[in-house]
Amino acid sequence: MVRIRLSIITYGLLATAGMVVAGTPAMAKKQSATGPAVQMSESFRASAYAADAAIKAGDAASAQARVAGLMPSSDFEAYVAAGLRFEVAVLRQDFQSQRIALTDMFKTGSVPKKDAPRLRYIAGYLSYVVGNNDDALAQLDYAKTLGYDGIDATMLRADIYFRKNKPKDARPYVREALARQRASGQPIPAAWYDRSISMAYAAGDWSELGSLYRERLSLYGSAGEWRSALANYLTAPGMDAQVQLDLYRLQAANGAMASERDYQAYAQFAEKAGNHAEAKAIIEAGRAAGKLTSTQAATAAVMKSVTPKAAKQIAGLPAAAKKAASAKDGSAALAVADDYFSLSQFPQAVEQYRLALSKGGVDRGRANTRLGIALARSGDLPGGKAALAQVDGNWANVAGFWTVWIDQQSRKVAERPANTSPAS
Repeated sequence: MVRIRLSIITYGLLATAGMVVAGTPAMAKKQSATGPAVQMSESFRASAYAADAAIKAGDAASAQARVAGLMPSSDFEAYVAAGLRFEVAVLRQDFQSQRIALTDMFKTGSVPKKDAPRLRYIAGYLSYVVGNNDDALAQLDYAKTLGYDGIDATMLRADIYFRKNKPKDARPYVREALARQRASGQPIPAAWYDRSISMAYAAGDWSELGSLYRERLSLYGSAGEWRSALANYLTAPGMDAQVQLDLYRLQAANGAMASERDYQAYAQFAEKAGNHAEAKAIIEAGRAAGKLTSTQAATAAVMKSVTPKAAKQIAGLPAAAKKAASAKDGSAALAVADDYFSLSQFPQAVEQYRLALSKGGVDRGRANTRLGIALARSGDLPGGKAALAQVDGNWANVAGFWTVWIDQQSRKVAERPANTSPAS
């Protein structure tokens, strides 16, 4: 939902009135350069001043009583009285009364021309808050004709259409709001990302969903945020099992393994990929974290299966690497690289991924993605990012997620005091 700091806006609402209310008797009549005469009687001025003082003191009951006693006898006095009713309604957090007070202000001819566009937007927002969506759109249209077309108005239109169960109408406004906010150089609120993400998810637009999640994570990158993003993105239909495996690896790298399901799914993907030692390690990590127990049938069966295979996998790596070096293409080297990668032996994995790429005959997206990850996990963050930048096709999204992780690690390194050693 669009948020407006109404308590601050009200200071602008009565800029002209406030000058007269707080002024001396000599200021009780003043010719406006853009409208009718600014005129208040001495008695009205004194009552309005007392009401304004109560509002500033936060005394809602006293302020309401004083405002209720105002007897405006001119157009400008009616404007001031409506403005003070608005401020009392703000004090009481009464949105319906705020909206009614704005209507009363619009009925006068004393609304300053420079304030009218913004006030119409606020009227639209308040109509939205009280559930009058059609009037909210009408007020936004009016504000736009007067020259107000802020990003907040664009996002409010999206919220209105979303509430009206018209996500296809809402989505272009969300996209426009995000694009304009990016262009302004201002940070995008997390709630705006969430709205756009929910729309992309509902539309099944997984490419945009991944892009939005990556952008959001670059700004809001806690472990919980990572888990939420990856868990939702992993539900994309038809995703390659190897891609899913690397996303679970990323979840673990962020300390975002939070449930039994997380550990079980990761272990199962690792086992299916033939990474027996990795599956064993993740089950052990889940048990150590208290998320898995040795009595759970599913993981106990996986553990029983992978334990002897893990030892065999590790023992056979030197011979496999030697054989890959003389192979006619890079497929054997890629398999060896993946084994080293699964064992977290990243320098050896880097060597084998480079060999696989030089020989050719491999999925370059997969090889470059894992080369980039292995470089970064080895400590070469710039090299890892450069390798990931070469990835396109089916692996582009997973490379993009890992690039965000690399950027976060780079910031941590830059922020680390010079005399502090890197964490182990």
